[in-house]
Amino acid sequence: MKSRMFCSLRLASLLFAVILSVSINHTHAGPRRDHLTQKEADMVRDTQELDKRIAVFIKAADRRLLAVTEPNATKALQTDIELWGELKGSRADFLYDLSKILDEAITNIDDVSSRDERNPLVPKAVRKLAEASLRVLNQLAPLRDKVEAGPERHSFDQAVENAEAIVEAAGKLPPPVKNAKKKSGDKP
Repeated sequence: MKSRMFCSLRLASLLFAVILSVSINHTHAGPRRDHLTQKEADMVRDTQELDKRIAVFIKAADRRLLAVTEPNATKALQTDIELWGELKGSRADFLYDLSKILDEAITNIDDVSSRDERNPLVPKAVRKLAEASLRVLNQLAPLRDKVEAGPERHSFDQAVENAEAIVEAAGKLPPPVKNAKKKSGDKP
């Protein structure tokens, strides 16, 4: 049983490595920009536990997703400025950010997995990221035909590709292990 779990984790790790190499070799047609605000980047740097770091990436991705899907949601985004930083840019910029945030989250999981393949936070982080990726896919789907050709289309496609790969990798993980330990007085 454990052997199957580690094989699945290795498979997920391999998938992440392939995605990483594809995204590194695939050039972005638009200008380079920081995909995280300075405050978000500081949070990522300061958060050492993988599952909590992935939660920071998820929040950053959710902020971009809101900016893309609801451009008039400035009030909702304003509440996060003090803690997370101000988002500036166009829809194409936010799609670029979203694709890079997902890519960086994948890289973080892959790095931890390659150093410690038995780390219990790896499958937990993959599952959390997959939940967020499903939201990304569901919310981006209605925009598919509205995205302009060029850098915006490239970033959109890259974000969708990264989200799909994350969901696929999570699907290959063994089911989560439930705590089977019960106290002798507990009812079944």
